[in-house]
Amino acid sequence: MGTERAEGFFARRPHFVPGTIAAVMLVAALAEWPYAYYRLLRWVTCAAAVFTAYQAWGWKRTWAIWPFALVAILFNPLVPVHLTRQLWQPVDLATASAFLAGAFILAAPIERPTADGNGDRTGD
Repeated sequence: MGTERAEGFFARRPHFVPGTIAAVMLVAALAEWPYAYYRLLRWVTCAAAVFTAYQAWGWKRTWAIWPFALVAILFNPLVPVHLTRQLWQPVDLATASAFLAGAFILAAPIERPTADGNGDRTGD
């Protein structure tokens, strides 16, 4: 039974793993790293944000599209936003928190069968 719940949890949250990886990397970014780490962080964070925003769009969760689209723009590795380390640190923590919150709150709607046999998408 526990395995079924875990599979259902991850099946409804395909963004969980990329978002969690980005969140861990964002928290780790508070330490001193070579510049290459921060470049990699931009790619990972931007990709995870785009994927999460895309999932939210597909599930018609408009409340989640905009914050993750903003994260994707902010961490865009092709046209980078340059901030000081003191400004990046709170941004990194807030972004990590957003990814972790989105990993648990944002989920695909549950399809429940109706009396006529057609599925009804719910899950809000």
